[in-house]
Amino acid sequence: MKIHFIAIGGSAMHNLAIALKQKGYQVSGSDDEIFEPAKSRLDSYGLLPENIGWYPEKISSDLDAVILGMHAKEDNPELLKAKEIGVKI
Repeated sequence: MKIHFIAIGGSAMHNLAIALKQKGYQVSGSDDEIFEPAKSRLDSYGLLPENIGWYPEKISSDLDAVILGMHAKEDNPELLKAKEIGVKI
C-alpha cells in the first residue's frame, strides 16, 4: 500500500507514518515545518521530506490514500491535487 501524508511532521502524524512504514507500507510525506522530536524520528526511518513545503507533483494516481494532517488548510496544493485526480483522502 502506498500512502502520502500531508503535514507529516505533526505529533500524531509522524508516529502513524513510522508505524505504517514498519508494517511494510510505502510512505511519503510533506510539511511546511517540522520540529523536534518529529524531525529526528522521521529522519531515522528515512521519512524526512527532502524539502520543506508542499509539492503537488508528489500526488499521483498510484497512491492508495492521502492522510491529511490537522494543520493542512483547504487550499493546500497537495490536497487540491488529490481531490482533482480522485485519490482517497
